[in-house]
Amino acid sequence: MSHYGAMTTRTPNVNLGALAARIEELYDKPTSELDDEAAASVDQVLDLLDEGHVRVAFRSGEDWHVNEWAKKAILLAFRTRKMESIEVGPHAYNDKFALKGDFERRHVRVVPPATARYGSYLARGVVLMPSYVNIGAYVGAGTMVDTWATVGSCAQIGADVHLSGGVGIGGVLEPLQATPVVVEDGAFVGSRCIVVEGVRVGREAVLGANVVLTASTPIIDVRGKKPVELRGEVPPRAIVIPGTRKKKFPAGKFRVPCALIVGERSAGTDLKTSLNAALREHAVSV
Repeated sequence: MSHYGAMTTRTPNVNLGALAARIEELYDKPTSELDDEAAASVDQVLDLLDEGHVRVAFRSGEDWHVNEWAKKAILLAFRTRKMESIEVGPHAYNDKFALKGDFERRHVRVVPPATARYGSYLARGVVLMPSYVNIGAYVGAGTMVDTWATVGSCAQIGADVHLSGGVGIGGVLEPLQATPVVVEDGAFVGSRCIVVEGVRVGREAVLGANVVLTASTPIIDVRGKKPVELRGEVPPRAIVIPGTRKKKFPAGKFRVPCALIVGERSAGTDLKTSLNAALREHAVSV
């Protein structure tokens, strides 16, 4: 894997290094100098994002890396594209990006009125209930995006993930170096959870209903004799519920939100079985 991102065996013969350099060059130009040739280079990147040949962020070993040039291409598209009217059945839109389509070829199930924006990627077996997936996002194979869930720009969602009803996965285009929200393979995100500001949810982790995670939210492991505090990352297979803790302010002590790691999902059993067992054992609302 190159530092330009994940490539698949179906990737067209594209010199990613040259394309990335071209995008970097165009990004520094004033909008008045962005001609049709520039627009074609930007559209080429969007096509690659749309088909999953390039990702805004990709994993290498245990770390996630950001393709800043891919983000720049998306931002450039707002400068090179014109507004256009789009009609889909009874719905009318006015935007600079078309909606994603060709779902039968992609083997993706889309329930009306779910919307995925061109430049997002949906892998085989994805199910979109009435929901929204923004440009630059990546949604892995077999994942369900449930009713009224949103997947923000550039968010990276793994395979066999369940984003429950009303989940809000934050997006990020700027700052360019910022890592987007990452939800790794097999994770379960309960109803009305909010995950923003580049938080990483580890493989097969479980977030109970209404968990809110930002970069500054204390994630406190309470399984041992002493609490262990984390920020910005939920460990693999951790079971997390909403919590509060006391904090002192000039006006007195008040309870502020946090997240509590109360258990661990079994690694040695079937994913569905271990999820059901974890929810029963820890009485996690989803």
